[in-house]
Formats: sequence, C-alpha cells, structure tokens
Amino acid sequence: MDDVPVIKMRRKGRAKVQRMLIPSESMVVDALRGAPAGQLSDLAEIRRALAVKYGADACCPVTVQRHLVHISEEGSEPFWRVVDPDRPFARRMSGGPDHIREKLAGEV
Repeated sequence: MDDVPVIKMRRKGRAKVQRMLIPSESMVVDALRGAPAGQLSDLAEIRRALAVKYGADACCPVTVQRHLVHISEEGSEPFWRVVDPDRPFARRMSGGPDHIREKLAGEV
C-alpha cells in the first residue's frame, strides 16, 4: 500500500510557489530498492523521481537525509546505493564512508 503523499506549498523566488513533497520513510525505502545494485545513484535524481511520481515540483532534501540516516541505523535497506562516500553526509551514516564503499563493492 502506498503512503499518502504530503505536499506542502512553499515560496520560491518572486511571487512563485512550489509544491514540495515531504516523503515518508517507506517512500524513500522504495526508491532505494529501485536503485541499481553495485553502483552509486544520484541522490538528487532519486528526489526528482519521487517528486514526479507524487505530483510535486520538488522533494524535501532534509527529510530524505533524515530518513537515510535512520535507514542506515537499521541496516536493512541499501542506503549505500545513493550516499556518496566522498561527501560529508556519508559520515552521518551508520558505519561511515568506508562501510558504504564496502557495501557497494560487495554488490558487484
């Protein structure tokens, strides 16, 4: 069963608004499962795809990052497919950048 998407309107630029998807953790998990094994997928592209899927203009990057940190702590989903080990954000993941590199290499 799909989650009901939460879309909030927010200001963007002069007198414009943007529909921002606030994804649930299960929406992020589904996107992770769709990422190809053994290679690093672009997290921004994952967010864009989520936004399009649920009819929004953008997907909240902060919410996605919070979900990824929680998912990494549980260790049951392939978060390493979308977290670049060379970026500072990787240090917030369970196991850190080296763990991400090991998991990616183990999927090849």
